[in-house]
Amino acid sequence: MLLTKLLEKLEYTVIKGNTDIEISDVIYDSRKVTQNTVFVALKGYNVDGHKFVMQAVEKGACAVVVSDLMEINSNVTVVKVDDTRKALAYMSAMYFGEPAKELTTIALTGTKGKTTTVAMLKNILNAEGISAGTIGTLGIIIGNKVYKTNNTTPESYEIQQAMRKMADSGCKAMIIEASSLGLKWHRTDAINFDYGVFTNFSHDHIGDSEHKDLEEYLQCKAILFKQCKEGIFNIDDPVFEKLTIDATCNKTTYGFSESADITGFGDKLISKPGYIGVHFSTNGICNMKVDVDIPGRFSVYNALAAMTTALKMGISKEAILKGLDTVMVKGRVEAVPVPGNYTMLIDYAHNALSMENILTTLREYNPNRLIVLFGAGGNRPKVRRYEMGETAGRLADLSVLTEDNSRDEDVMDIINDIIEGGIKKTNGKYVVVPKRQDAIRYCMENAQEGDIVVLAGKGHEDYLEIKGVKYHLDEREVIAEIVDSMKNK
Repeated sequence: MLLTKLLEKLEYTVIKGNTDIEISDVIYDSRKVTQNTVFVALKGYNVDGHKFVMQAVEKGACAVVVSDLMEINSNVTVVKVDDTRKALAYMSAMYFGEPAKELTTIALTGTKGKTTTVAMLKNILNAEGISAGTIGTLGIIIGNKVYKTNNTTPESYEIQQAMRKMADSGCKAMIIEASSLGLKWHRTDAINFDYGVFTNFSHDHIGDSEHKDLEEYLQCKAILFKQCKEGIFNIDDPVFEKLTIDATCNKTTYGFSESADITGFGDKLISKPGYIGVHFSTNGICNMKVDVDIPGRFSVYNALAAMTTALKMGISKEAILKGLDTVMVKGRVEAVPVPGNYTMLIDYAHNALSMENILTTLREYNPNRLIVLFGAGGNRPKVRRYEMGETAGRLADLSVLTEDNSRDEDVMDIINDIIEGGIKKTNGKYVVVPKRQDAIRYCMENAQEGDIVVLAGKGHEDYLEIKGVKYHLDEREVIAEIVDSMKNK
């Protein structure tokens, strides 16, 4: 593709050379430069790509895109733009043939609930017979393939590449978690989203390498609603009015407030073996009675966000009800099939706050016993394992202490820290089973009717990291193997 075509949607200045040259790829990592590529020098918090321009040229780049004027003593084309991150987004879109035009594009932003709401919306679309690819915390998911990513919202090149794969594989929609940093760093630029969804806002991501304060954090989230056609908003969140001041999209609201376009009410918890969820009703632009297969009253908000978006898309009520009633988020209070009248869940809770949230939520279901299996990461501040131990000891009926990513530490040293620095501050009961597979078996062989058992810490991860080596461990596979062995006894 000609460089002129790649730059078509941008304002730029040619410092030297010409743009009527053939480009084989768009590269922003100088280590990946090959012959006849264009190198885009990105500025990050820790690294400035301008430092690697000459390295890129030496490796064969025939053009470079910069935002700083610099002396380049080589026969390459040099293009200057105001912001290279924005340039990368638009150049990537052109390189991959503007795939967003072939998909219904949906972006979700908010402090919490993005991953769950994406899963709900994807399941609803599936129930309607619409194939959707997703981009977010769990990676890029297209059909049955999962491509791991480094960030919730990947770099713009990866987003455009993923959308091209989605369109080519028959997907009709793309759903992405648009993080505040992704929006701040122009990773979602060049996409005029069909739908933008706001879940909620709370204190998070404040720091030197993220956002300087809450105001910047909020304003970065607000960017989405200047680059989408239809906005779906949680009207109950205190920042709703401020978030939408400069929004250019059409607005539809959801929440428990009677002033919402879709109002939820009458929420109550549902609990039966293998199904821990919530029921609620809606009125307003749609009257429905809904069951959601994810626990906690907060799930109502996520469900309202998903169903409001689906309704705006013209999805049938039948698909919405089926999608929410059968939804599963990998590694987020994920129910797994087990024999017996108890419930086993896999969850990513790996710190005290997430442990507090899930155990408090599950305690509301009045289980016979609430059992949590967990460990703690090695080579991390010890206070984290103390806090997890104290939280589990206070909220669970039984803690099963085992390994997690122990890294360079001995697993028994970590477990002893959890006990001495945490659980012993409470009256909580505990057992120690160092090997995680054995600990899972212990839980299954000793579960009683009405118990809820949470395997905490791994979630969607499928490995254990020990002494620098990642060993395969998918808890779903472990559970299936234990079930088979129990049948054969």
